[in-house]
Amino acid sequence: MNSKGTEELTWLDRMMNALEYLESSLDGEVDINAASRIACSSTFHFQRMFHLLTGVTVSEYVRKRRLSLAAQELASSSIKVIDVAMKYDYDTPEAFCKAFRKAHGITPSAARLPGTKLKLFPRLSFHISLKGDKDMDYRIVEKEAFSVVGKALTMPYTNDENLILIPEFWQKSTRNGTLSQLESMMSGKGELGSAILGVCTEFKSDPQEFTYVIGVQGGPEQVPQGLVRKEIPAATWAAFECVGALPDAIQALWARVFSEFFPATGFNHAEGGADVEVYPSGNVQDENYKCEVWIPVVKKT
Repeated sequence: MNSKGTEELTWLDRMMNALEYLESSLDGEVDINAASRIACSSTFHFQRMFHLLTGVTVSEYVRKRRLSLAAQELASSSIKVIDVAMKYDYDTPEAFCKAFRKAHGITPSAARLPGTKLKLFPRLSFHISLKGDKDMDYRIVEKEAFSVVGKALTMPYTNDENLILIPEFWQKSTRNGTLSQLESMMSGKGELGSAILGVCTEFKSDPQEFTYVIGVQGGPEQVPQGLVRKEIPAATWAAFECVGALPDAIQALWARVFSEFFPATGFNHAEGGADVEVYPSGNVQDENYKCEVWIPVVKKT
């Protein structure tokens, strides 16, 4: 691990150290909370950042790396299948065999046969893009506390379940009329008043969960049945413009925020606030659709 003091570490140092921790723990218990602390990030944001930058979730990466190393050991030694299963944190040989077959297309025993083809999932690494071939439009906004009225769903941020639950939540809210109800409540006032907001807030460590709200800024004084009001604290925000069809465009923007903006500027992600995606009315499948991502930031010390 990098010997520099935490305050001297760059974003790249911290992410590489977190990856080194994951790799060193593959034959034991992997603690994602520990990896997040090494990266100087909350568990939620570390998992989100990892997925956006690599295209795989933390849990998927750990699983694939373990099965890749397990295959190498089986092919090059006489170690027992049950010992390999226990080494790579599988509760039973049956569970290991099922996962191994899914990953490699063969049984663990077949991996010992001469000429057997095995799949390698190599170790990943992080880097900062130095291309500079595409501008990144953003502005810094000082905004007082405000409230959001909308539909809320509390969900875990472990095992990357939120990557599935949030899209499903949007689809359900569209089908059941919640989105139309919220659109009728938009005030039209201020920068956020003419858009539907997707808000990640109320991050908790025990249990490890957060609340996602599909809502509007302000809303009526009397909150309609089935909806809630959430208070968003005052913050300094980095507001990023996103142009393109969703969800690909906004996922690409999030990746650039973590891999280009934070490493290259004097800002860190502010913990304890809320991440806000701002969706104005329009065809979200249009290649020219414009929305924004607002992220609370603090200056690096």
